Amino acid sequence: MALLEFKAEDRFEAVIVDLLEKLGVTLTVGTDFHEFREYVEAARSDHPLGDPFDPDVHDMNASNSRWIVGRDRNGKIMHLHALRLLPTEGATVADYFRRNFHGFSPPELDIDFERSRYRACPAAKRMSGRIVYSGEVWIGGEPGEYRGTGLIGFLMRYAMLTAMRELSADYFLGFVTLPQAIKGLTLRFGYMHVDPMALRWFQRGQDKPLEGTMVYAAEEDIRYIMDLPASELEALAA
Repeated sequence: MALLEFKAEDRFEAVIVDLLEKLGVTLTVGTDFHEFREYVEAARSDHPLGDPFDPDVHDMNASNSRWIVGRDRNGKIMHLHALRLLPTEGATVADYFRRNFHGFSPPELDIDFERSRYRACPAAKRMSGRIVYSGEVWIGGEPGEYRGTGLIGFLMRYAMLTAMRELSADYFLGFVTLPQAIKGLTLRFGYMHVDPMALRWFQRGQDKPLEGTMVYAAEEDIRYIMDLPASELEALAA
C-alpha cells in the first residue's frame, strides 16, 4: 500500500480545522460579495461593508477575492473576514497606496482627506507581485466567549492559507490601529512584519489623528508558519 505524504499546507489546514472544531466553529469560503454584504449586515449592522470590498465599487469575482464566514455550534455568524487581490498592475505596494489610500479609510468615520496621508515604509517600496489585502475582520460571540482560546490566531492563519492557495498571494497585508500593534496582536494574528504609522487619518473637526500600522507576511513567511509543529502553532495563536 502506498504511503501518502501530506503537504505542509494540508497538514496545516488539518490542524487549524481540528482546533476550530474543538471550539465549535465551522468556516465557509465564498466569492459572491453581494452575499457577503448580507452576512455583514446580519452580523454587525452598526458597521457596514467597507469600500475595499464593496461589489458595487469593485469587480469582485472568483479570480480576485474570497470571503470567510465562521459560525458557532448554533449556526450563528461569529466571524467575518474578506480578502482581495489588489489591482497593482505591477506597481509596488508603496506606489499603489500613495494613489489609492483614500479608498481604505474607516467607513464609520468622517475623514478629512486633505490632512490624512499614507507614508511608505522601505519594505513597501520593494513589495510587488500578487498583493492580497485582508480586511473586515470581525469576531462576535458573547462577551469573553472566545477570550483566551487563541481563536483569532487560528482564523487569521486560515485566511493566510486561503490567500496563498486560492489567490496565489506573494504578500498578505492589512492595517491595524497603533494600539493593536503595541499590544502585540499582530504576532497573534500571524503577521511577521510591522511597519508603524503607515496611515494617518484625521477626522473633520479633530486634531488628533488615528494612526494605522501596516502589517504583512510574505509567502515565505506563511510557509514558515505552516512548517511549525502543531504545538508551536497553538502557542503562537494563544
